[in-house]
Parts: sequence; structure tokens; C-alpha cells
Amino acid sequence: MLRNVTATRYATPLREGGSLPGLMEADDLGTWVVKFRGAGQGVKALLAEVVAGELARALGFAVPELVVIDVDPELGRVEPDQEIQELLRASPGANLGMDYLPGSITYDPLAFAVDASHAARVLWLDALVLNVDRSWRNPNLLLWGDRLWLIDHGAALYPHHDWTRATGALDRALPRWDEHVLLPAAGDLAVTLPAADAALAPAVTEELLRNVLALVPDGWFEADASRYVDWLYTRVSGSRPWVTTMLATDRPTRSNRGTGPPEWLRPQPPRPGHAHITSPTVPDRCGDNRPGDSRG
Repeated sequence: MLRNVTATRYATPLREGGSLPGLMEADDLGTWVVKFRGAGQGVKALLAEVVAGELARALGFAVPELVVIDVDPELGRVEPDQEIQELLRASPGANLGMDYLPGSITYDPLAFAVDASHAARVLWLDALVLNVDRSWRNPNLLLWGDRLWLIDHGAALYPHHDWTRATGALDRALPRWDEHVLLPAAGDLAVTLPAADAALAPAVTEELLRNVLALVPDGWFEADASRYVDWLYTRVSGSRPWVTTMLATDRPTRSNRGTGPPEWLRPQPPRPGHAHITSPTVPDRCGDNRPGDSRG
């Protein structure tokens, strides 16, 4: 299970996205970005955050620490915003906290160069878990401590919202993958994506998936945890046509798509003086790159 903390103060709302996360202080003296079970996406979004985020951590990516944070609705009693009061009243008990990284900034392709192999690995990971929310419109990547941190995975694993159709998504490519924010940084996808697939796919074992699912609080499951393990393992252990689809599809351009990414996201050589993010190695077990105390 994830580490448990208890919220002591609601500090401020973070009015980004539709889930209305909030910054909260807790009894461990930490500050956490809290996603609430009473938000519109419900508890399945919190489950997806844990599964996709902890799988990413296990594969060597930097992910802020995730905790289960116990929230007393009374903490919102003095909040002037009625929407926040209602959200806290709808979210008693276990919610999800993500470590607040002070001084972090949103990834900007114009300011930060990312190693092509690392970019391709992030693209591969998002394709595996069907994370549709890392586009040039909404990067969900932070720069902190000279590392690229992956955040906000609540939109991943969307087939779990209707398990009767989940089998049909086993071979599905990542929807709108051509709008992924790191696609321009991935270089020659015919080279970098197969390399990412060869490095990461063997690491996603049934044991690893069981370990990741064991981190999810039992009360967040509306289906047996084994269903997630089976679905993800079937998706990664087969022929992976979702990788083949991305390799076989020509990248759309503004001229043939009409709604492609802006010019500043087209592939460009790194500029002198840019920070350069390189690809991590794949650890042997879940949690090897978990930060110690990243709250500062």
C-alpha cells in the first residue's frame, strides 16, 4: 500500500484541469497536491494515477511520491469558495496526494531539450497505459532538479470505465498519439520507438504489475485488481500492434491535417544552453527511483 498521511490544512486550490486539485498540508509536515475522490472523474481517476504513476516509477521515470491522504471534510468549513466546500464534503477519507515540488516549472519544448530515447520511452509508456493526457496542449511534465517529472495520470487506463469493452482496447494505439508533447523530441521514431519497446516491454512482468496494483487502496477498486493485471500484461506481452500502428502511420503535418501542433513543437535541433534531459535506466524492481524527501 502507499504511505498514509493525514491532511491538516487546505492551503489553496490549483485551478487547472477539471478535477480541481488542491494544495494541502499534512501531519508529516509535507505539502501535497491532492486529487479528490469526490471530483467529477471519481475514484477511478485516483486508481489510474496510482497504477500509471507507480508503473512509470518502476520503469525508471521520475514521478513525485504518491500517498493516500486522509481528508476530514471539516477542513473546508472556513473556505469561502462553496465549490471547494462541496468537493471536500464529497471526499471524506482516503484521497490521493502527490508530492509538491517547490520551484518546479512546466516542461517547455523551447527551453528544454529531451534526449530522443527518453522521449520515445515516455511515449511508449503513455501508449501502454493509454494515457491520453500528455499532449502539446497539456504537457503534464515538470522540470525540477534537472529531471523531467511525469505527473497527472488520471486519464490513463480509460477502458476500466467500461470493462465490458476493455478487451476491444487491448490492441488499440494511443488515441491522438501524434499530438503527444514529446513526439517532436523523439527523433526518428522508426529507431527510437522499437528501442524503447525492446527496453521496457520485458520489464513489465506480471509480478511487477501485481506489485503496482498492491499499492492501490482496496476501497478504490470497483473490479478485481487481477483484471488490471491481466489487461495490462496481455497488452504488453503479445505482439503489441499498438506499437506497430505508431510506426506505420505517417506523422501528420499542418498541411495534411489542418489541426496539427504549433510550429514551435516541430522537431528542432537542441539550442546551446538548453537543459538536456536524458533517458533513465530501467530499475530491477518497483520503486527504485522514489525520491527521499523532495518537498524541500
